Amino acid sequence: MLFRLYQPGDFAQLYAIEEICFEPPVRFSRRYMQQIIGSKTSATWIAEEDGMMAGFTVIDWREELEGNIAYIQTIEVAPAFRKRGVGTELLRRVDTTARDARAILTWLHVDVQNEAAIRLYRANGYQRQGRQEHYYARGRAAEIYVKTLMG
Repeated sequence: MLFRLYQPGDFAQLYAIEEICFEPPVRFSRRYMQQIIGSKTSATWIAEEDGMMAGFTVIDWREELEGNIAYIQTIEVAPAFRKRGVGTELLRRVDTTARDARAILTWLHVDVQNEAAIRLYRANGYQRQGRQEHYYARGRAAEIYVKTLMG
């Protein structure tokens, strides 16, 4: 498995994974996905095998008074590549990118019903810090997970 940073020619395969992993109205629009990927304060990591995209993650960060804060916009793995450590390695890349951006912590929202993702986050040092009701479409709640990096 090869892990590398996003290149503009990757968008079609990346968005195809978005369409597999998320149904409307939860799915990011093409325009929004291009916006977050194109931000100067974001990084997108790609996992690929034999030229086929296996998954990706998008992280962005912003400056706060207490230090930079990184947010995982999304992490997605195509079904054929799940349970092979792809998500774990993408999270490792997120941590490295966040540290390089001088972030003191990384956080994310996750659907309370996405047990596999919650297990992944917990296994990689993320701790539940709260819950946000009606975060997702159709009134679904999100749990908030945080990982302290430094500070």
